[in-house]
Amino acid sequence: MARKYFGTDGIRGRTNESPMTAEIAMKVGQAAGAHFLRGDHRHRVVIGKDTRLSGYMMESALVAGFTSVGMDVVLMGPMPTPAVAMLTRSMRADLGVMISASHNMFADNGIKLFGPDGYKLSDNDEMAIEARLDKPVKLAPAADIGRARRVEDARGRYVHAVKSSFPEHLRLDGLRVVVDCANGAAYEVAPSALWELGADIITIGVNPNGININDKCGSTDTKALQDKVRETRADIGIALDGDADRLIVVDDNGKVVDGDQLMALVAHGAHQRGELKGGGIVATVMSNLGLERFLADKGLGLHRTQVGDRYVVEAMRAEGYNIGGEQSGHIVMSDHATTGDGLVAALQVLAQLVEKGRPAHELLHLFDPLPQLLKNVRFTGGEPLKDDKVIAAIADAEQKLDGTGRLVIRKSGTEPLIRVMAEGEDRKLVESMVDQICEAVRKAA
Repeated sequence: MARKYFGTDGIRGRTNESPMTAEIAMKVGQAAGAHFLRGDHRHRVVIGKDTRLSGYMMESALVAGFTSVGMDVVLMGPMPTPAVAMLTRSMRADLGVMISASHNMFADNGIKLFGPDGYKLSDNDEMAIEARLDKPVKLAPAADIGRARRVEDARGRYVHAVKSSFPEHLRLDGLRVVVDCANGAAYEVAPSALWELGADIITIGVNPNGININDKCGSTDTKALQDKVRETRADIGIALDGDADRLIVVDDNGKVVDGDQLMALVAHGAHQRGELKGGGIVATVMSNLGLERFLADKGLGLHRTQVGDRYVVEAMRAEGYNIGGEQSGHIVMSDHATTGDGLVAALQVLAQLVEKGRPAHELLHLFDPLPQLLKNVRFTGGEPLKDDKVIAAIADAEQKLDGTGRLVIRKSGTEPLIRVMAEGEDRKLVESMVDQICEAVRKAA
């Protein structure tokens, strides 16, 4: 069965356009609620959201859907995605929902679903919910309609859990940290957790107004953070995205550090402490060959998956790894969380900074990445990757690489984009190949 609604990270789209309408959100609540009505206990769903304007509308629609089939709703308000995952499990809920389009701009929104174990739903569960979406659902009798309530201490619970992931023998006293919360879900919890651990914090992106989420701030646009780190002579800068499940770091010189370098750091540290499981880490096909070579030098492996942190987590669970992630900054540490958690990852980086007593520009650059280039081509319909000229351009590029690099071309699961990535020893060749493939895709699209 082909997917109609779900992509690589839940359901996502432009607000008030299918599939991101209040009508469909209500149907998602009904379908997901009906799917998880198992057993004779009182059923419960936890719902969180980020700060985008449409969150109110989508939240109300989902509440209507869930309560109409007899499921109680616990509303968390603006909370990071990993907080929803954590609270779903700790509150013994049957289901968790995060209303967010992650790093996208405010006009988009999305619905992410978590099972009672705090992990993102499997493909089978998503397909089962899809099958229910366009069919009538059995509504609850009037006396059995679900109730909705808000939990006021949710943020405090999450801050406590995040701080528990930080080594007890360490503090952040004397460390000057700039934190950019992307005007998103972590605008209160991230500064609070860092301050409570002793850091001298400087905040940006902590004044959400419904439309400024991810706008010239956060992990996808680090210029403001880089400028602030240099201006304040901070020790390090931390950038989260709109729902705070990813992390990008800026060192004390204002240089951006991506998820590959961060995974290298936390994995190497865990290996030195004897805490790394699985003999390596899990990453996606997008991670740089430099990371793979760094790990190999340490006797560690790199297990690659398709793009999407859910696939990283699935591989980690199946193979017994406890660290994994994506170059984009989704970093999963299963000893502390069931999904990517930007704040937990940041604390592991800060712990190494304090413990090793070295400046960030030394600590956070463990390998030289191979030249890598990623470009996106937007399309409005059709299947550009099936076009003969696109196929020929890809084949030509693979022949030129001749085993000295990698080529990854894929359709985005969250946006109408074709992503073209190449890496290799020769930067000019990489750039030329990406440009040629992108041009072929544009013509086909």
